[in-house]
Amino acid sequence: MDTLSQLKSELEGEFQTTKKFIELFPEGKNDFAPHEKSMKMMPLATHLVEVFEWPNTILNTSELDFGKGDYKPTILSTKEDLMKKLEDDYQAGKKALESSTEDDLNPSWTIKNDGHELASWSKYGAIRHALNQITHHRAQLGVYYRLNNIPLPGSYGPSADQQSF
Repeated sequence: MDTLSQLKSELEGEFQTTKKFIELFPEGKNDFAPHEKSMKMMPLATHLVEVFEWPNTILNTSELDFGKGDYKPTILSTKEDLMKKLEDDYQAGKKALESSTEDDLNPSWTIKNDGHELASWSKYGAIRHALNQITHHRAQLGVYYRLNNIPLPGSYGPSADQQSF
């Protein structure tokens, strides 16, 4: 299997798992945060679904500079908005991977803030980092759900809520 096929397969798997989490997003809990330094639940979930678009951005640019306004966070307010954003951004990321070649994964891609380099990878490495971000932020969302007594779906197997002991 080539690298692009592996990335597409992993993106699809993360999409299916994340979709189960977003389907459970609780109404009336947008502003919940477990700590004053934590993101609120809706901005966290919004950021999580936005990451599915990143393969598109990464494959079609050489950098992202936060200080230049290259990134504008999306503001959503409902579960339906989250579901639509997840689907749209997944399709954009998937399409970018489908229309790329293995050689497109080699150039470097950099995150900056006002010209100051924060991180740099090959485009393959940047997409891998994005996939890791999906897992990381979905796990955070799972903690928020747990703290609100929302049963968790399994991510890579059954969750404790799905097992009978």
